[in-house]
Amino acid sequence: MTKRSLLDSNTAMAQGGVSAVWGGDDSLESHAADTIAAGAGLCAEDIVRDVVAEGPARIEELLELGVRFSTVAGDSGQLDLGLEGGHEHRRVLHAADQTGAELVRALVARVRGHSSIDVFEGYHAVDLLIDEKFGLSKGRASCWGAYVLDANSGKVSTIVASRTVLASGGAGKVYLYTSNPDVASGDGLAMARRAGCRVANLEFMQFHPTCLYHPSAKSFLVTEALRGEGAKLCTPAGNYFLEAYDHRAELAPRDIVARAIDHQMKKEGLEYVHLDLTGFADEFMSTRFPRILDKCRSLGINVPSERVPVVPAAHYLCGGVVTDSVGATNLDRLYAIGEVAMTGLHGANRLASNSLLEALVFAHRAAEHASKTASEDDVVPPVFPNWVTGDASDEGESVVIKHNWDEIRRLMWNYVGIERSDRRLERAAKRISMLRDEIQQYYWDFRITGDLLELRNLALVADLLVQCARVRRESRGLHYNVDCPDLDDSTWRRPTVI
Repeated sequence: MTKRSLLDSNTAMAQGGVSAVWGGDDSLESHAADTIAAGAGLCAEDIVRDVVAEGPARIEELLELGVRFSTVAGDSGQLDLGLEGGHEHRRVLHAADQTGAELVRALVARVRGHSSIDVFEGYHAVDLLIDEKFGLSKGRASCWGAYVLDANSGKVSTIVASRTVLASGGAGKVYLYTSNPDVASGDGLAMARRAGCRVANLEFMQFHPTCLYHPSAKSFLVTEALRGEGAKLCTPAGNYFLEAYDHRAELAPRDIVARAIDHQMKKEGLEYVHLDLTGFADEFMSTRFPRILDKCRSLGINVPSERVPVVPAAHYLCGGVVTDSVGATNLDRLYAIGEVAMTGLHGANRLASNSLLEALVFAHRAAEHASKTASEDDVVPPVFPNWVTGDASDEGESVVIKHNWDEIRRLMWNYVGIERSDRRLERAAKRISMLRDEIQQYYWDFRITGDLLELRNLALVADLLVQCARVRRESRGLHYNVDCPDLDDSTWRRPTVI
């Protein structure tokens, strides 16, 4: 069940690839070490090693399902491996620069061709069905499905399920500038929190260093695989600057590169910096990065001979709903996988291309666990009440939703962005609290719509992000507070749990 189509997701927009140990002089130990180093002390090391070890098997499965990864030119089927920031070895399998789209293409084809899978597109989940909240619990609180809005008819249905999996992606739309599609409004995270799930590490929002800066290039990511192949960042005046911030320069982890760009832009009063691709040949760009080549040229940027204007943008939420090693949450019968989950893999900063790896491994684990436990289950589902509209009116004003949406995204960008301060976070907390009160009143007064549900979820996610950021009294990974700029391992080498 999905609120748009099966093709609308962060996964479908992933350019770089999926990381896995795949031959050469690479090793599981090296991949694990790179992941742990990027995570700045907060990775669950047992989870890291398990996920890295299972990666190759999941790649084999994708190949069997028909995913067409890029191969080495002139070689009979050898998969091409890319290099990205934070990786010591080439281990990023990719489909040119459209890996996510290719992965989704193959998986959606299998889903649509499967006789026992029902697909519901255009349905917005409203809230999870938790037996305890209705006085129907016979033990631990359990999830039995969700109330779901049909966006076309406006009808809310009660969908009961023996097992429920949240695979709802991230929350990039909580920020003004993001690489995420419009669907990434934190719905699963918000529903899980309202249901009573533990959430953690939400202060660690990863800002991708390079999104295309152009009025007609909404949310277009410029993959860091370009930097792995030799592209360099410079100011509009042509001055390269990353080595002044980190000896790894363009191959430093994302948090360092994004913060360096942000600092350089503020220092020089710039609206953007440039990504210099002039060392690349046309043939290399058309083979390795065809989507970026086409997009830039369609906007009048003649790559690789012209440099590409880029800015950092909200990209990936490293925290989420707390899960165990099979993706299960603290509520029975409820799982969370992918960006909505906090499995312990990423810690305080995600290593490039580990997101698809995590999603693949935990999807497999959750499916196996859910299938096994469901087959042994003889519990009869509770009977939940149907959705009641009550006195809610149809006369809502969409301008109110749009205004609050814009205000949340702008204040999150200004106050809870790449660089934070105690004062900014305090202001954000106060304003978001007021907005949530307004939105909640609106939610009860008027009939729900998809836009209203997204706004309600976005406001809660913003509140949770601010809560986590205010709790952590240090700077680590993706969280940088100018009022406590140092690392504090003695106190804060632990997750921030709500």
